[in-house]
Amino acid sequence: MSSLSSSSCCQSQLFLLLLVILTITASSINVIEFIQYSDKKTSDDWELDCYSRPVIAPGGKKLWEVLITDSTGSFRFVKTLPSNKVNSKEVRQTVEDLMEDSRIESKPSTIRFFRGAMFNMINIALSELDVVSRPSRGTYSIAQWLEERHKDVYPKMEGYQANMGVGSGLGAGVPSFLDVRTPVKMPDALRGEKYAFVALPLAEFLPGGDINDNNIGVGRLCTISDSFLEDLPPADTFVQGVVILTQRPEPLAAWLAGTEVASMSADLRKRNLIMDTDIDTRYLMARLDDNQREEGVAFEEGKDALNGLHFVCVQRDEDDDPAGFWLMRELPAGI
Repeated sequence: MSSLSSSSCCQSQLFLLLLVILTITASSINVIEFIQYSDKKTSDDWELDCYSRPVIAPGGKKLWEVLITDSTGSFRFVKTLPSNKVNSKEVRQTVEDLMEDSRIESKPSTIRFFRGAMFNMINIALSELDVVSRPSRGTYSIAQWLEERHKDVYPKMEGYQANMGVGSGLGAGVPSFLDVRTPVKMPDALRGEKYAFVALPLAEFLPGGDINDNNIGVGRLCTISDSFLEDLPPADTFVQGVVILTQRPEPLAAWLAGTEVASMSADLRKRNLIMDTDIDTRYLMARLDDNQREEGVAFEEGKDALNGLHFVCVQRDEDDDPAGFWLMRELPAGI
């Protein structure tokens, strides 16, 4: 199907690849890699990760990397760090240098990062820059990239050790970045009056579909990359979602945007509808009755079939335009 097959197109649209290898010491190297794609417009929403990878570098130390991209995946930047250079100063300088790179069309206004274990270091690094730092699991572009690297890049590196990872793919265990917490009750003033499980065709979110940045209110659409599409069913597959109906849609939608809503889930054992926000916050949205629990089963199965892709919509009633619409993806385990 033409809308879903474009891996060769991706390669032809790659117009810039820069690879620089600098020797730091006899036992460690610093690699900087920059890839830019001509078919994608650079966003001012950037995403960052700094963490060790399942590779033992020369000298017997873990491989550390800084990865930076934007929400559209228009560029990808990798820099390896010696273990003694993993600090906020080095991360800040790395981001600062990239911001000044003339090849970058749009400088960041916001930088998101998802890894709680690195919160203090990254937050300090970004606080010294003229950007908004957002701890968030809404880092869909970098999550997709990390999945690709765990599949295609790290296993080919000398020193790769599979047992250093925690598995890969949805359901492969608890993500290493996630400190799972007990859901807290939603503030009463922000609770919806009604919740419903719904579904929309995947084609609605693809080029030519009806859902785009112009009609989602204060929401946000995660980018559906070509490589992500390769693993999905046909475009007539349905994306599962949750609609929240409330008489105060604008305040609730604005609150969701401010909390960095990242995903929705149906806890079938406890019969709860859960919303995940920022790095580790969870909210209890509603209790599920018997019928809703059955709908929750279909919701979770639909998410699994689309590698975690789903949505949440806030509106006054069924006929109103959304005050906020978010297309989201549960971050995969093992990244």
